[in-house]
Amino acid sequence: MALRLVYLMCSQLMQWAVLLARDSAAKDVELLLLRHEVAVLRRQVARPRVDWADRAMLAGLARLLPRRLWDGLFVRPATLLRWHRDLVRRRWTYPSRRGRPSVTAEIRGLVLRLAGENSTWGYRRIHGELCRLGFRVGASTVWTILRGAGVDPASKRSAVTWRQFLRAQAEGVLAVDFFTVDTVLLRRLYVLFAVEVATRRVHVLGITTHPAGEWVAQQARNLLMDLGERAGRFRFLVRDRDTKFTTVFDAVFVAAGIEVLKTPVRAPRANAYAERWVGTCAANYSTGC
Repeated sequence: MALRLVYLMCSQLMQWAVLLARDSAAKDVELLLLRHEVAVLRRQVARPRVDWADRAMLAGLARLLPRRLWDGLFVRPATLLRWHRDLVRRRWTYPSRRGRPSVTAEIRGLVLRLAGENSTWGYRRIHGELCRLGFRVGASTVWTILRGAGVDPASKRSAVTWRQFLRAQAEGVLAVDFFTVDTVLLRRLYVLFAVEVATRRVHVLGITTHPAGEWVAQQARNLLMDLGERAGRFRFLVRDRDTKFTTVFDAVFVAAGIEVLKTPVRAPRANAYAERWVGTCAANYSTGC
């Protein structure tokens, strides 16, 4: 297949060399003739078949044309983006499953049994007892099981929910996270950003192919420098438990008087403001905006 791509490129170069020796009138006539041939073929073939070498040539040549002429091509911008997404999907594959692991019927029954026999226990206490018995389950999973069964997961918990806390402290909350971008050459770029929860103002801190701990910590220092005097307004920093956020990263904000709040494991809604912006970027990337 690589040999076919080289052959197509050499043929195209030879055709360009021939065109240079011809006058403009002959070129215009040939263009009209080729356009008519394409129109005839489109009436006969609803969907032409192209291999990956044809796709590479068409995508490369389309970049040389003005955007207003793309409507005359049977390869549209959406088609080019779909080809790129297919390449990325085949290049970046992960063996692990996404999302939460399923909960067995044994654990579900044990949670409900502990809640029924101990009415004063909240989901935190039930989670601790399950861990002592050797069951690996998250506290949020226990909470979900109890709520699904109509049982109060924590009768004595604080009256302030996480959503109420974020709304009340929005003026002093920063949220940070990563998202990835895949280039045409199938390189994965990591983008670090921060969101001011109150104003939804986004700070793109940096882009790199290797988000090492020292690089991430330096971006934190740069953020505080950019904020300047406004950095004193913030009291909390919300982040997930990604290993890229090292202790040095946290120490930068702690030294500035900002408390670091880690979200629960596999709970993206706890950092909803950052995740929402990531979803917006992903939607714009998929549509080519």
